[in-house]
Parts: sequence; structure tokens; C-alpha cells
Amino acid sequence: MVGGHQSPQPAADERAWCHDAVQDVSRTFALTVDALDEPMATRICVGYLLCRVADTVEDATSIPPEEQAALLRAYDRALDPDDGTTAAEFGDAVEAHVPAEPDADWTVVTEAPRVFRAFESLDADAQAAIRPTVREMTTGMASFVERYAGDGGLRIQSVEELEEYCWYVAGTVGELVTELLAADADGEAAATMREHARSFALLLQLVNVAKDVRPDYHEENNVYLPATWLDEAGVDPERVADPSNADRVGGVVERVVDRARGYADGAQRWLEAMPTTSGNTVAAWTVPYLLAVGTMRELRERPEDVVADGDVKVSRAEVHAVLTHVTGDFDRSALGSLRERIASRPLA
Repeated sequence: MVGGHQSPQPAADERAWCHDAVQDVSRTFALTVDALDEPMATRICVGYLLCRVADTVEDATSIPPEEQAALLRAYDRALDPDDGTTAAEFGDAVEAHVPAEPDADWTVVTEAPRVFRAFESLDADAQAAIRPTVREMTTGMASFVERYAGDGGLRIQSVEELEEYCWYVAGTVGELVTELLAADADGEAAATMREHARSFALLLQLVNVAKDVRPDYHEENNVYLPATWLDEAGVDPERVADPSNADRVGGVVERVVDRARGYADGAQRWLEAMPTTSGNTVAAWTVPYLLAVGTMRELRERPEDVVADGDVKVSRAEVHAVLTHVTGDFDRSALGSLRERIASRPLA
């Protein structure tokens, strides 16, 4: 089971491996980790990789749904301090499904015991903040896999179900981050962060749903756009990535973006309340927030391109401009005006 203590050098080695791994797994999230200082950088990095193990198993179209759910539940047991299941036993269970040439995501899965050892090296409060949220994500993913076991992939039916799914895959991560940061916040700030953690997470995840329609279908056989909205637009979910449906799918994408935009104010409140202690920085979380705002702008201007081109995102130049703008002594009182500017035109 997860727990126990390590000597300093092995713990340092495992932490260093996690920092290297996150660079290969998600360059976007690596930007967040790179913007943090210690000890928060390692806490967030390790927590994210624990989540990524579950996410990789859930996304694997090569694994039959029943086995996916069983693996996710085995992973949850390995995270349970009161269960005897070990990370190595989870590794043994998943070994048969690892690709012959594992990519960065699958490398993290095969090295789950190593990630667990890095987790064990964190302080008890950090472990207490991370563990329940990763477990909630894992069991939530298992429930969705089981729900759509007969469909070959997820086929979200309603906007309410979409937000339920977004909670499990992203809201739990937002909760994880919130609990790590709230430990250093005063009572009012901690309460504000907990109140708006869902908004911060759902904003980012709904933007991902809106922009990734084509890869989600072709690479994972998942359709996250609500079936009720697709039906109103006259689109068969099995043809959501068909170029002939680009305009109609674009209309549904606009509805998802509108839903995401409704969470932007709460996400801003979360950012304004968070403390900058224990290595936390404004840039780490402001950058993904502002890039989501910029992506919503791009999606509003060319929603059909999520199908026609499969690539709607802000430019590299704007990413660099955002990073430059909020790094250092950025005044959070200017966040609202900066958000309005990026919502209307690229920051450059």
C-alpha cells in the first residue's frame, strides 16, 4: 500500500524522475510545474502524475471496458491506505496491456511504483490533500467506463452528464490543487478557493472538450459533445468528426464555449484568493486560465475548425506573451482587465 518512509537520496531520485516525466507527458502542465517553486512544484507534479496513470488507462481503446474498469478499481485499491494492494500489484495487472513501445503516458503507467514512492516522500498533509482526489477521479472514471461499456467509447448524452464527467477528470484535479494551496490560506481565502475550485477546473476542461472534438473521436472513440445538442443540430454522434458536419458541429462547440465562459468569473475569484506561499506562484495558474480565455476567443471566431482543421488554439507568440506578462510581479488586481483584453484580441 502507499505509505511509509524513504531515505533522502532515493526520494530525491524519484522526485527528479517525476519532474522529467511530466515534461514528456504534458508540455502544457509542465509549464505550470515549471512556474512553481518548491515544495509546491513537486507536490503538484507528483499529484498530476498519479492522476495521469488513471487517465491513460481510461483513454486506452485497446483495453476492453470491463478490464479498464477493473484496472481502475485496482489502482484505487493501491491508493487506499487501508487496503493491502500495492502499486507493484497494479503494475502486474496492467502489464499485459502496455504497448510494445510505450509512449510517455504509458511509461508513467509502467513506472507507477516509482510515482507512488515519490508520493510517499511528500509530507503527510500533502498526501492527505492528494490521495482522496486521485481516488475520486479513478472511481469516477471507472463508473463512466462501465456506463458505456457497450458503446465502444464514451457517448455523453447531456450537458449535465458532460459536467459530471468533467468533474471526475478535471474537477478532482482542481480540488487537489485547492487543498494543497488552501493549507496556507486564511479562513476567508480558503473558503473562497473551495467555493470556486469547480469553476476553475470546469472552465479549463470544457475548453478542452470544445477544441479537441476530432482527436477525441479518432484517437479515443469518445464523443463528449452532448448528444442532445448534437441531435438538435442534426448531427449523428458517429459522424461528429466528418468534415461535412463542420458547420453544424461548430454550432454545438459554441454552446460548450458559452457554458465554459459561465465559469470564468468563478475561476477568476479562485485565482484572486489563492496564496503565494510554499512555492506557489500567480503565473502557474494564471497562465492556463488566460490561455483558456484566448482559446475561447479563437473557438468563438472559428468553431467549425475543430472539425475542419482539428487544431484550434492560441498562437505560440500569444503563449509567450502571456507567460511574459504574468511572470514576476504581476498585480492580480489587473487580472480582470487583462482577461477582457485577451477575450477580444490576441495578446502580443
